[in-house]
Amino acid sequence: MDQRNGISQDFFVIKAKENGVHVIGLTRGMDTRFHHTEKLDKGEVMLAQFTEHTSAIKVRGKALILTRHGAIDTDE
Repeated sequence: MDQRNGISQDFFVIKAKENGVHVIGLTRGMDTRFHHTEKLDKGEVMLAQFTEHTSAIKVRGKALILTRHGAIDTDE
């Protein structure tokens, strides 16, 4: 994993398989909070990465998530 300033340079892809897929970014630090939300419609693709502010991503809905570790299908 390539890192600069403590930020992962690895990207991951989220492809919506239905309308209304929510992608929610969660903060780092003592208190974990929602800090960003995106709504994807069927066929839309989002490229994302973890940052100094984002420690986790929550995906709600049917989607395909592609990472360097493999593919995750939320239908399964």
